[in-house]
Amino acid sequence: MRIYNPTFGLAAAGGESMALKPVDWKSDAIALFSNSKPNARELLDGIRAKLGAFRPVDNISFVAKNSASQPAPKDLIEEVAAKYRGALLAIAD
Repeated sequence: MRIYNPTFGLAAAGGESMALKPVDWKSDAIALFSNSKPNARELLDGIRAKLGAFRPVDNISFVAKNSASQPAPKDLIEEVAAKYRGALLAIAD
């Protein structure tokens, strides 16, 4: 398992522990990450609309991997970790 902290990047396995700043779901940038299965985008659209009821959505972006049958490329995971404080993943059918 890889654990990413968008502030620090890839966490070293068994490395030193440090206090992490929690995600502020009311204002931090959020990635809505689709696994590219049917209806995943629609599910994420609904989540974005629900979030819009209590926060601005201008810093909530959609991200998708190329294929539901393949893992997300390393560079895409690193990009999400660098640009966003939190991510919501959609696995749909």
